[in-house]
Amino acid sequence: MDHDFCNVDGARRLKQRIEEYWRERGYNVEVKLIEAGFVAAMRSARTDVRSDMVNGLPTKRQAANDRGGSSERPNSRGFVEVA
Repeated sequence: MDHDFCNVDGARRLKQRIEEYWRERGYNVEVKLIEAGFVAAMRSARTDVRSDMVNGLPTKRQAANDRGGSSERPNSRGFVEVA
């Protein structure tokens, strides 16, 4: 089953898809797989996919060097200063 994201293989594919999607858009998203064990209601083991996103959106951009973009860096308060 290609669309079963609750087993280990499906969860791993979903993790890769999420990370690649946001990487292409310049964001760094951390996705973890958590083994939940056997769930009686599902009659199978389950793997949870968890991330550091908030409300489905990433919280941090990749560094400019990671994307090959400009060399501007945020200051200690998270703002980019324009000269």
